[in-house]
Amino acid sequence: MTRVALVTGASRGVGHGVATALIDAGWIVFTTSRRGDGPDGATTLACDHTDDSAVATVFERIVADAGRLDLLVNNAWAAPKGFGGFSDRFWERPVDDWDTLIGVGLRAHYVASVHAAQVMVPQGSGLIVNISSFGSRGHLHSVLYGMSKTGLDKMAADMGTELAGTGVTAISLWLGLIRTELLLSLGVDEFAGFSLQRAEDPRFVGRVIDALASDAQLSAHNGDTLVTAELGARYGITNDDGTPPDSHRSAFGGGPLFPPAG
Repeated sequence: MTRVALVTGASRGVGHGVATALIDAGWIVFTTSRRGDGPDGATTLACDHTDDSAVATVFERIVADAGRLDLLVNNAWAAPKGFGGFSDRFWERPVDDWDTLIGVGLRAHYVASVHAAQVMVPQGSGLIVNISSFGSRGHLHSVLYGMSKTGLDKMAADMGTELAGTGVTAISLWLGLIRTELLLSLGVDEFAGFSLQRAEDPRFVGRVIDALASDAQLSAHNGDTLVTAELGARYGITNDDGTPPDSHRSAFGGGPLFPPAG
């Protein structure tokens, strides 16, 4: 049986790389973006993730075409107006930054997860992945960015509790620095104190997700927040050039936020 995946926000960057890696691994891949563009080999669907009816239509299309859904990668994201690297402090920014960083960066992931679970629970299997970051452990970019990422981790933890026994697993992934085309175009050796040479390729993240979805022990991680670089080391997965990316765990002072340390 060929597995079916949906990767949201896959026109470029992490989403594009994840979708490409899944296609390479033999998945049937659907992707969303605002303009409906995405990687070759995917079924690309235009979707505004602030429009709940448009999101519902995406899942209806997947079920009509493929009959099932085995993986949802929640990656959709939108920058606030005038985005310039989050250099301004929260009281210096317009309050409608909330509409993108929380409305898309958090709420849209919840909406997609609801639809995914409505398909996965009846079939008795599936994996929901939230693309999060170490910004839920320490300050990174902005107040709202950290709020959205922490929300994704708590979402996965509580979804895991309610999904227990259904065969469906929810997790959150902390990515490190990502070698996107935009970042590489800057011509720098490091960014925010982290080496680009040891950063993560977008397709590395996709290979990690593929390995995680194939892990016979996947259900043991239901509700957990995991670190992509550390999963790569566990599964023997490297970047496109063969280098293993670094985990940023020590730089942010601790282990997974959810579940809390006992």
